[in-house]
Amino acid sequence: MPDKGKVYVIDDDEAMRDSLSFLLDSAGFNVTLFESAVNFLDALPGLDFGCVVSYVRMPGLDGIELLKRMKLGHSAFPIVIMTGHGDIPLAVEALKLGAVDFLEKPFEDDRLIGMIEAAIRQAETAARSEAITHDIAARIATISPRERQVMDGLIAGLSNKLIAREYDISPRTIEVYRANVMTKMQANSLSELVRLAMRAGLLGD
Repeated sequence: MPDKGKVYVIDDDEAMRDSLSFLLDSAGFNVTLFESAVNFLDALPGLDFGCVVSYVRMPGLDGIELLKRMKLGHSAFPIVIMTGHGDIPLAVEALKLGAVDFLEKPFEDDRLIGMIEAAIRQAETAARSEAITHDIAARIATISPRERQVMDGLIAGLSNKLIAREYDISPRTIEVYRANVMTKMQANSLSELVRLAMRAGLLGD
């Protein structure tokens, strides 16, 4: 069975950990078990990306506090919270703190598996999107102040002639700056440059 990704189960109930380990392993996930949130957080720096499945009520550090610490550390790991019957207020708080979803014990196996698959898929998409945004920001950082002025003019829809007039530069020089901008931004067309600028937040949607 293919490896669908890593799952980190946190629950102080040994029987529950074993049950989830069997279920998720059978579904094709690479499972690691933790008996406490403290143990998980200690191990977190050395862990590969994966989905965290944590019970909300645990002695010591509970699931809510775990979410707070993960959020504080800007962790990209998606977290699914398991709650007991009647823990809806806790579940809502967990969602506000960044949990991707919650489910009440006892739950259907397929529902948990579906949640984990969706959480990993969404987090990987978000990570790719963030990497692209960082890459665009790095390209912008290579642009000189004058090139940035020209780029701002281009994405505002100004012609070379108008940009030249704005900064009292010859249109020929603007063409050179424009070519530099396109090269540094790795844009093949003006429309692509505008899309990159939008992605970087230089333009409103």
